Amino acid sequence: MAAARPLPVTSGLAGALQARAPARPEETAVFDTIIDPTIGPAAVSNQDQPTLAPRPASLSGLRLGLLANTKRNAEQFLDQVGRVLGERYGMTTVLAAKKPNIVDTAPEATLEQLRVSCDVVVTGVGDCGSCSASAVADGLVLERSGVPAVVICSDAFTVSADAMADLRGAPGYRYVTTPHPVASLTPDGVSERARLAVPGIVALLTEPAR
Repeated sequence: MAAARPLPVTSGLAGALQARAPARPEETAVFDTIIDPTIGPAAVSNQDQPTLAPRPASLSGLRLGLLANTKRNAEQFLDQVGRVLGERYGMTTVLAAKKPNIVDTAPEATLEQLRVSCDVVVTGVGDCGSCSASAVADGLVLERSGVPAVVICSDAFTVSADAMADLRGAPGYRYVTTPHPVASLTPDGVSERARLAVPGIVALLTEPAR
């Protein structure tokens, strides 16, 4: 996994925040969530250490679920992952879902569909701070309900992904990284990146949970 590195501070944004009129509390909460998606209720950080779902002995014949966010190329990336997993490991993509936004975890109805229909899930692509953090949150929600899940994030946002894992009581949670950016890739570039991500996905789906 790529080493985490600090995100750059945008001086223009900081200046704009200082200059603007005082915001109402509800506005501040929404803004803070967008800038730092790891913000959440204090109770979340007090959750018990999660037990990851047991890993299958083989991927052959398993039902695969794909959970994409709204970032450009996310659906195409996951579609290619599903295709390669089908060709190489005999998996079948039975559900390809898409989250309505990048900040929040997937709606409960979508998560329930994945739980009921799929043996394993791949989710992403975290290609910004907010979507990386929320992708990790999605993965942990599925793991806690007994569904092995692999999260894909671009390597520029491991800080956000790791912070969300810590907040959710899962320090050291492992995920797959792909070089940043993903949104600007051509179709051929998406296919190549997806192909390169598959070995890491397979490893996280089959290695003993910890």
